[in-house]
Amino acid sequence: MVDLHTHSTVSDGSDPPARIPELAASAGCTAVALTDHDRLDGLAEAAARAEELGVDLVPGCEVSCEWAPGTLHVLVYFVEPGEGPLQDELSRLQADRVERNRQMVDRLAAAGLPVTLEELAAEAGGEGAGRPHMASILVRKGVVGSVQEAFDIYLGRGRPGYVSKARLSPRTVAELARGSGGVAVLAHPLSLQLGHIELASAVAELAGAGLSGLEALYGRYSPEERAVLADVAHRHDLVVTGGSDHHGTYKPDLTVGTGRGDLSVPDTTVAALAERRP
Repeated sequence: MVDLHTHSTVSDGSDPPARIPELAASAGCTAVALTDHDRLDGLAEAAARAEELGVDLVPGCEVSCEWAPGTLHVLVYFVEPGEGPLQDELSRLQADRVERNRQMVDRLAAAGLPVTLEELAAEAGGEGAGRPHMASILVRKGVVGSVQEAFDIYLGRGRPGYVSKARLSPRTVAELARGSGGVAVLAHPLSLQLGHIELASAVAELAGAGLSGLEALYGRYSPEERAVLADVAHRHDLVVTGGSDHHGTYKPDLTVGTGRGDLSVPDTTVAALAERRP
């Protein structure tokens, strides 16, 4: 069993990078991918702990792409920190995230909800702060009762504190990934908010744009949804991948390795993805 979709405090998770392979080992995973949003900063720490535990660490990240009305995220695997086309673009996206946070803090203040950049940095434990950290601060201050409520009222798309982020096209992400020796995979495909026919058409288009896999075995999907998505992936010669999308306390229903308790991504998935590398 493997888990190819997790987040740490480097982006919007509550667990430090070293904790991810610990949780993977406890769940019985042979490999785990750390896929923080737009960042590779936590990979060294996670890899060192993974080696101690005998778990393979698959280096990765998750990148937001242009799409409407739903959301489209691309997972990239086998890209390490350092120089390269994807790494350069991630640096630009990180700078955009910093500016976005400033604007969101200003909007929350205008709504009478003082959240400072200092509080945000402290909550995130570094520079990778995002909306879940803002939501956690609002929960702690008693403004809302849960992280989800904070998104529903203040931080979700169209809400008073929301600011859009820089996004790339899926084709661009796939090209940057290949240029850096990696592969690109469509994350949680039902977030595209398409019907079956439209989704199959979109997947065909994304496969033509250079994506190598589809995350059919997603932590929050039902067995029926996973089966349908796996069939779509097979029809378009995409690797069937999967992961929990673990964010720690920010998504408490999703656990590394097992998701909501019924997730089991085959060990062979990592090798199947590796075969698609340039």
